[in-house]
Amino acid sequence: MRPVHYLGVFIPIAIGLELAHASPVLIFSAAALGVIPTAAVMGEATEHLAAQTGPGIGGFLNVTFGNAPELIIAFFALKEGLQEVVKASIVGSIIGNILLVLGAAMLVGGWKRERQTFNQTAANAQSSMLLLALTALILPAVFQLVHGGGLPGVGEERVDFGSELEKLSLGVAIVLMITYAAGLYFSLKTHRKVFNPFEGGEVKEAEAEGHTHWSVKRSMISLGVAALLVGVMSEVLVGSISEASAEIGLSEFFVGVFVVAIVGNAAEHWVAVLVAAKDKMDLAVSIAVGSSAQIALFVAPVLVLLSFVIGPDPMALVFNGYELGGLIFAVLIANFITQDGESNWFEGAQLLGVYAVLGLVFYFA
Repeated sequence: MRPVHYLGVFIPIAIGLELAHASPVLIFSAAALGVIPTAAVMGEATEHLAAQTGPGIGGFLNVTFGNAPELIIAFFALKEGLQEVVKASIVGSIIGNILLVLGAAMLVGGWKRERQTFNQTAANAQSSMLLLALTALILPAVFQLVHGGGLPGVGEERVDFGSELEKLSLGVAIVLMITYAAGLYFSLKTHRKVFNPFEGGEVKEAEAEGHTHWSVKRSMISLGVAALLVGVMSEVLVGSISEASAEIGLSEFFVGVFVVAIVGNAAEHWVAVLVAAKDKMDLAVSIAVGSSAQIALFVAPVLVLLSFVIGPDPMALVFNGYELGGLIFAVLIANFITQDGESNWFEGAQLLGVYAVLGLVFYFA
C-alpha cells in the first residue's frame, strides 16, 4: 500500500461530518484530503489498464480518466452555478502543473545532478499545443472587451454574458477538442516513436523489480469504485466551498485556483516529482506540460459543453485579468524552458518562485 492510500480514512470522516452538519471548514478539509487517495487509485488503475491494453487504447484511457477528478469536481460546481470557481480551477490546474509540478520536479531531480535531459521534440510539441490553447482561451476575452463588455471580477459567482459570446465559447471549445484529438493521433500514431521511444521499457523494468500489473478486471473494478468515491467527495467538497472560504477568510477565487486545483492533481504532482528524482525527466515533463495541455484542450472544452446541459446558464470562456495574466506567463515560461531539452535545480527554483508570486497576488486580489 502506498502512503497516499492512508488518506482514505478521510472519506468516511468527510461523509460523517457532512451528515452531522459540522463546521464547513472541517467538511471541506476532510473532503479535500479524501479526494487525494481516490485520485491516486484512479491514476494507478489507469496505468495498469493501459499496460494491459496497449498504447492506443492506453492513450484513450489516459484522456478519459487522467483528469477525471478535476472533471468530476467541476461538474458539481457547474450544477451549483459556481462558474467562476470552475474557471479558476481550470487556470489553477494549468499554472500549477507548469510552475509547481514542473518546478518541484526540476528542483528535486536536479538537486544532486549538474543537469537533466528530456526529449526536446516531444516537450516542444506539447508546449506548442499549450500556446495554441492559450490563444483560444484569450480571444473570447478580447472579443468581450472590443465589444464594450468587461471581464468578470474577482469574487463574482456568475457573470451574465451575451448569447454571441456563449456561442463563440462553444465554437472555441469544439475547435480545441478537434485539435486535441489531432494531437493524440500525432503522439500515439504517426509519431509514436518520438513520444514513446522505449515503449514497453517500464513494464519490463517493473517485472524485473518484482512488481506485477493488475488484471483488467481488477483495474476496471478499482477504477469504478474510485470514480464513485471521487464523485461523493467532490459533491461534499463543492457543497462546502462557499461557506468554508468565507469562514477561513479566503475568496472562492483563491480556493478555486490553488486549493481545488492542487487537490484534483495531487496524485499526478507526486508521481512527477518521484520520477524526476529517479532521473526520468521525459516522464516528468510529459506529466507536467502534457497534463496542462489536457486541461486546456480537453477538460475546459468538455466543461463548456456540459454547461449547456447542466447548471443555470452556459459558461463562457472569459477569464478575469488575474487568470489571464497567470495563463500567459505560465505558458510562455513553459515554451521557453523546454526549448533546449535540459533542466537543472535552479530552473526549478525559479518556477516555484513565480508560482509563489502568483499565489501572493491571487491571495490579495
